[in-house]
Amino acid sequence: MDYTASRLDKCFAALKAENRPGLGIFVTAGDPDQETSLAILKALPGAGADMIEFGMPFSDPMADGPSIQASSQRALKAGATLTGTIELVRRFREEDQSTPVVLMGYYNPIYIYGVERFLTDAISAGADGLIVVDLPPEEDDELCEPAVKRGLPFVRLATPTTDDARLPKVLTNTSGFIYYVSITGITGTADVPIDMVRAAIGRLRNHTDLPIGVGFGIKTREHAAAIGSVADACIVGTAVVNALAGTLDENGKAAPGTVAAVTDLVAELARGVREARG
Repeated sequence: MDYTASRLDKCFAALKAENRPGLGIFVTAGDPDQETSLAILKALPGAGADMIEFGMPFSDPMADGPSIQASSQRALKAGATLTGTIELVRRFREEDQSTPVVLMGYYNPIYIYGVERFLTDAISAGADGLIVVDLPPEEDDELCEPAVKRGLPFVRLATPTTDDARLPKVLTNTSGFIYYVSITGITGTADVPIDMVRAAIGRLRNHTDLPIGVGFGIKTREHAAAIGSVADACIVGTAVVNALAGTLDENGKAAPGTVAAVTDLVAELARGVREARG
């Protein structure tokens, strides 16, 4: 197994040893510009992020709600590319060799970039996994199987509509962790139903020993604590992207407080996950 798998494994092993859930933070690469994005990326671990989901900007992110769609548009307008996203990971790795970074996005930009070239470059830069939301298990030969053969974990999403008959197929070739989508629909549009999540995680644990991260709908310290009481990780995206967006000027440009707005929220969420099992 390539070294890229070990950062996720070590992260979840350390969390288990501490008896606490992890905090995964989603930000879009290049939002609102390349240098501010790098500053945010570098600041996330110190603020309390245990792992980072780094969104690969795309013009039509159909699983994402308005806030994350807007973050992709800002990034693309500022010149973001898949090459630039990989370069941000590379620059992050110059200072941080331990925090897992999972690239999240859609297949179209990867297909255009070239699968083998993308895998080579992502692994070389220090990426630790892939979440590609529009590639179902039936399309594993496109990207999932080549990635797994190279030692790059392919993280799969399970949803409230993924039944027991479907789960084994979803879990095939999945590694790193399982991302449980806590609500039906797109990101950032509803609050997370804690009781339903608890039941769903129990069902998932009957099918897999992989860690389970829960995302969609987690916005506050209290949400993070509640989800963290049953999940291996809480994943927060929309609330973080909204915190960033709230600081931008009328032209969508970064302000002096942009990075701090993100890290302040992340620190608050981190307190939530540390209270989850107290």
